[in-house]
Amino acid sequence: MLKRLAQAEFILASAIFATIVLLVFIAAFMRAFGQPLMWSVDLAQLLFVWLCFFGAARTMRKKGHLGVDLFVAAAPHRFRLVIETLVCVVFLAMLAVLAVLGYELTLMNIERIYGDSQISYAFVTIAVPVGFVMLGGAILYNIVDAWRRRGDQTVLVYSQTDVDAEPPREV
Repeated sequence: MLKRLAQAEFILASAIFATIVLLVFIAAFMRAFGQPLMWSVDLAQLLFVWLCFFGAARTMRKKGHLGVDLFVAAAPHRFRLVIETLVCVVFLAMLAVLAVLGYELTLMNIERIYGDSQISYAFVTIAVPVGFVMLGGAILYNIVDAWRRRGDQTVLVYSQTDVDAEPPREV
């Protein structure tokens, strides 16, 4: 189930990225001929906001976000697991608050028009709570997975260990 969800998320993010590239290309092409498409920039920006949240959730699921582990890198695995879990609980609380506030912001922006596109600004602001819920889901999955496999010294909540990291790909 999670694998299918991740695949669907990747396909949707790829489609959004391709649409952004196409919109920017068409806008530049049309501008060169003196017929600018004002709405295309707005739509590309809207889609970019969504793409950022899809990317953040995918990166969290793959434990790819940057982190500083200077103080805990030498600590025992169990201690690191507890510390990362506590940090994630605080992060989840923050995401929950921001998701609620983002939803309220979306409700306030339903009537507002986004630029020249005649699209409701709510389509931009709803990306915040949806993105934070996706990010929170990825974190919860990582917490459950790490604690289920707590005997495996290479599995943490959001940090990659050397064994956990993907080998470099050949180009």
